[in-house]
Amino acid sequence: MAVLEAPVDERVQPSALRPVFIALRAGLHVLVVGLALFVVVRALLADDGLEVPVTVLAIVFLAWYGAGVAAAHRHLPVWARVLWLIGLLALWAALSVLTPDAAFLAFPLFFLELHVLAASIAVPLVIVTFAISVASTTMHLGFEPGSVLGPFISAGVAIVIGLGYRAMAQETRERQALILDLMATREELAAASREAGTKAERERLAREIHDTVAQGLSSIQMLLHAAERDVQDERTRERLELARETAAENLQETRRFIRELTPAPLDGRGLPAALQRLVDAANAQAEQSGAAVRASFSTSGEPSPLPMAVEATLLRIAQGSLANVVGHARATHAELTLSFLGDEVALDVVDDGVGFDPRKAEAGDGFGLPAIRRRAERLGGTADVESAPGEGTAVVVRIPVVPS
Repeated sequence: MAVLEAPVDERVQPSALRPVFIALRAGLHVLVVGLALFVVVRALLADDGLEVPVTVLAIVFLAWYGAGVAAAHRHLPVWARVLWLIGLLALWAALSVLTPDAAFLAFPLFFLELHVLAASIAVPLVIVTFAISVASTTMHLGFEPGSVLGPFISAGVAIVIGLGYRAMAQETRERQALILDLMATREELAAASREAGTKAERERLAREIHDTVAQGLSSIQMLLHAAERDVQDERTRERLELARETAAENLQETRRFIRELTPAPLDGRGLPAALQRLVDAANAQAEQSGAAVRASFSTSGEPSPLPMAVEATLLRIAQGSLANVVGHARATHAELTLSFLGDEVALDVVDDGVGFDPRKAEAGDGFGLPAIRRRAERLGGTADVESAPGEGTAVVVRIPVVPS
């Protein structure tokens, strides 16, 4: 009978509405107990010989109601709640046969029916309860307009308040779910932002170390090697050789730092080798997952060393594009082409998959295409996507470079 507590999970309720639900629940309990005691007192004062059965039924009625309230936190199944409510209505109907005062208990029963059952079942049951209340009063006191009008107004008020309470509770649940979702999204964005900032800082440090410390140590090593040839004194030559070896060791250590700061797939023989390893990994992944697509890699133009930021950006774009091909394109072949065009470098990722409408993809919730475009634009480049349903996809990225 979880709905006796509130139709909203209080663990996700906003604190501003929690007192409202608590007050409504407490008011319902007080109303049931107070009206039951009123029926008992009226029976004792009437002294018509029915005080004992009325009192016993009222006590059983309150005990059954209390059992339902005590079990509310256990979140019992629907059938258990319905069984409890049927028992409560049966006790009330028996009490109504003995005394017309039991009709007052119909008002809180209206609310219980609206809380325990779905609206499509609760509203007809409220009407049935209204009819039983009118019949009981008429049986004891004869037909009076008040015996119909009172329960009718009570039932109408209960339906309006009950359905409004249910709607407010549903809106509260949805709003709290949205708040929790927004909080989770904010945490994910913060984590992604921290990770992106960390990667950007690592790449910046790698570039700075490569362009300053590594180049300086390399120059020192070359100068010392040249000085060794011009020095005749053996002792001085030994010192120069020791200095050169120390510089060489520090240069190796510096390059190790650069490799650790550089994205792992670039560690080795540069971007072409990293892209080839990426294609091999994508083929292995497709084979394991049962996908039909197979990828290949080629280069054009005269290969030349590229700035680390350009290599890392193109590698990430290739990773994202290949992942989309393997996961969504339903293609049989994908071709990666890295082109060295002198003052710029181009990466083409072409597949023969199902294709899509790029305008709808850009306007939707997808992250892949905007991310590719932002990566390229961050380095002054461009990213174009050519695709149409059933015609495959081509991603063309061009980034201006100054060979390193």
